[in-house]
Amino acid sequence: MSGTTKDERIARTTLLSGLLRRPEMGAVAGAILVFLLFLAAASPTMFSARGVVNWLTVTGQLGVIAVSQCLLMIAGEFDLSVGSMIGFSGMVMALTFRFGGLPAWLAILVGIGICVCIGWLIGTIRVRSGLPSFIVTLAFLFILRGATIVSARTLNGSTMVGGMRDAKDTDVIAALFGGQIGDGVFSWLANAGVLAKLPNGTPTVTGLPMIIVWCLVLGAGAAFMLANSRFGNWIFSAGGDPRAARSVGVPVDAVKVRLFIYSAFCASVFGAAQVFGYGSADASRGELKEFESIIAAVIGGALLTGGYGSVIGALVGALIYGVVSQGFFYTGVDGDWFRIFLGCVLLGAVMFNTQVRRRVTGVY
Repeated sequence: MSGTTKDERIARTTLLSGLLRRPEMGAVAGAILVFLLFLAAASPTMFSARGVVNWLTVTGQLGVIAVSQCLLMIAGEFDLSVGSMIGFSGMVMALTFRFGGLPAWLAILVGIGICVCIGWLIGTIRVRSGLPSFIVTLAFLFILRGATIVSARTLNGSTMVGGMRDAKDTDVIAALFGGQIGDGVFSWLANAGVLAKLPNGTPTVTGLPMIIVWCLVLGAGAAFMLANSRFGNWIFSAGGDPRAARSVGVPVDAVKVRLFIYSAFCASVFGAAQVFGYGSADASRGELKEFESIIAAVIGGALLTGGYGSVIGALVGALIYGVVSQGFFYTGVDGDWFRIFLGCVLLGAVMFNTQVRRRVTGVY
């Protein structure tokens, strides 16, 4: 009987060790701390239906590109062109719609198609030239931003192109990017007294922006792929030890090229959501998003050295960013403090994740 009895201390140690091995645990702890902070310091309006949708929208926007950035970082790469890709994709869609005479759905497909091809080009240059992804993607950061400005000024005379506000009302594909979901549910909740109404009788929240849905779908798909597929194992192998991975037949170069393509796709999804959600395109769209996506991935547990990270953690990192970026407005604190706070969160997350990983793995 005694021989089959399990030591509860061993079970606890195993459970704790298993939890600490999860890359996203630091981000989850940070998210809880951030929520408690703003619950205590912010106006209750922050956690009203309108306030929640506001910071969930920011979370969704960053989450879409944080997912692809996280996968690249696990594979030992990162993409500095993603911010410029957002602005470039949106401008391609706007110009082909306004000046090319294309329907909205076709303009979206053209924009996504061109960006996917550029993603393939970035990945191919990276693996064939042997140059670091920092250099290759930094070059395309400037190339794409410059192309966006030049094309907008040449065809439109301005770096902002408008006139797409009504496209999502008449085009199903445009609505999938710039529209919203759950209109009927929110109307029902308002009529039932659960949600507040504006003086004209409209609910304070009429629906969830589609970018939130895209974030959840892309995040769930990437997390499932990373944990349950051969390609997910290849991603970890490519970032952990590329030479060993090649020796056992992992197509490291092909994996990295596909991830750059996926990064470009996610950026174009972000661009389409902005163009058909706001009804305009601007050459400045996406600025600094490349760094914000890296911050979200790092807060979520990804390491710049590759081979370690979590898509769920990256999404939690995007959530922290969304809550903090909107939370300062509800606390009355000067918004200029936001980036200082974010930098401290980033540094703390990296230090915490590094120490936990060293203690668990025993590698110093």
